[in-house]
Amino acid sequence: MNSSHVQPAKSRFTIEPAEIMNHLPTQFFATLVQDVNREIMAGHDVINLGQGNPDRPTPKHIVSSLQEAADNPLYHKYSPFSGFPFLKEAIAHRYKEDYGVQLDPETEVAILFGGKTGLVELPQVLLNPGDVCLVPDPGYPDYWSGVALAKAEMSFMPLLASNDFLPDYSAISEQDANKAKLMFLNYPNNPTAAIAPSSFYEDTVEFAAKHGIVVASDFAYGAIGFDGHRPISFLETPGAKEVGVEFYTLSKTYNMAGWRVGFALGNAEIIKLINQLQDHMYVSLFGGIQAAAQTALTSSQHCVTELVARYESRRNALYSELENIGYNAKKPGGSFFSWLPVPKGYTSASFADLLLREAKVAVAPGIGFGHHGEGYVRVGLLSDEERLREAARRIGKLGLF
Repeated sequence: MNSSHVQPAKSRFTIEPAEIMNHLPTQFFATLVQDVNREIMAGHDVINLGQGNPDRPTPKHIVSSLQEAADNPLYHKYSPFSGFPFLKEAIAHRYKEDYGVQLDPETEVAILFGGKTGLVELPQVLLNPGDVCLVPDPGYPDYWSGVALAKAEMSFMPLLASNDFLPDYSAISEQDANKAKLMFLNYPNNPTAAIAPSSFYEDTVEFAAKHGIVVASDFAYGAIGFDGHRPISFLETPGAKEVGVEFYTLSKTYNMAGWRVGFALGNAEIIKLINQLQDHMYVSLFGGIQAAAQTALTSSQHCVTELVARYESRRNALYSELENIGYNAKKPGGSFFSWLPVPKGYTSASFADLLLREAKVAVAPGIGFGHHGEGYVRVGLLSDEERLREAARRIGKLGLF
């Protein structure tokens, strides 16, 4: 028999994913990117305001620091598992200078592969299957990811315009408050762009201490506040370190999103747990990146001041044009987002679809951030002023306002 005619037997081997893979939330932004790319591939000029990816380059002095550090043979070896002490000291220096917060670099700082990593890790080191986590609604979808990986449960805290998009602790049932072990907060907020006053954080510490809830403050947009107001760090609040940690990232402050440098800061026991988990997963960041991150944190902060002024100018340009077309919305107090109400007759998804299809303006529908995100779309201040004005003019031509 001619062996060339022998058909190989069909393999019965199949890949069976772990059950947890079926419980992970859908990556909302992946679908948004696909929709935008489809319009671009069709040849349309799309103004993409739907994502949270900084559009400006990393400041040159930070890039130069990396270029120099990359030539240092010390950094060609494995970094210390928990990172170089000089980087921990640098973030402690920055928090002391900016917020008056004293951090022990050795015990109260963990270096992360970007802030998102820590947000996903925290539920895994604190929650057992069936435990409850309080999650803002609307909120950053990756909070859900860490809870799902821990096989824990979520109880959502509505963020409503009537309460300045702050959770109302008095509205949380006694049952949920007593069952909860962890709570996520995020101010300046993604997606609502709301900011939190010091009184809110005082209430948070009291609520967390009363019910034994660990607070996770996501401070990713902590450097970006408008109208002369610097956002408040949760760790500035008396008692904050006893009940929680704060997550900080260089992604937004220094346009270093692709560099993946973040920190968990605060409660020493929690920091120890995060480092313990990371010891099993990583061998810290490339030393050259750590050296450049140190440069970012300890050199002149003029680039940050300049960046915040740029975002504020963009905000003002966008809202000036929105006013011209009759689209009324409250100006954001921080972050690089705007939270715009959807006109009557539309859902957040149908309005976002209309804008992309007819105006070639991409925005993120609020429903992607949770049930209480319905009725809004998130708009990023991540194009120059003229493109933002043009986006508003395109929306105006739809005749909805």
